[in-house]
Amino acid sequence: QVQLVESGGGLVQAGGSLKLSCAASGRTINTYTMGWFRQAPGKEREFVAEINWSYSTLYADSVKGRFTISRDNAKNTLYLQMNSLKPEDTAVYYCNARMGQNYWGQGTQVTVSS
Repeated sequence: QVQLVESGGGLVQAGGSLKLSCAASGRTINTYTMGWFRQAPGKEREFVAEINWSYSTLYADSVKGRFTISRDNAKNTLYLQMNSLKPEDTAVYYCNARMGQNYWGQGTQVTVSS
């Protein structure tokens, strides 16, 4: 079992930045593909970014060039640096760990005001 706890969400003005963290416990995440997803009100959960065990990354087109995903295996932690935030980035952001099974955090709210 992997437990995931997100933090770092909050209220920010458009154009601002936030850095999300996801602390994992229960198992080391070195070999897991780790990702961020988000869900806006009334919408389905959508993929944001992922990073695999070899540090290869993948981003949704909507965040490419603005968001950066990273991981610190020594700290068992995943990050998402979000720059140039837009109101449409407003959502609950969820951390995901995947290696066969899927594990999810409880989410952290990000609100971007115009």
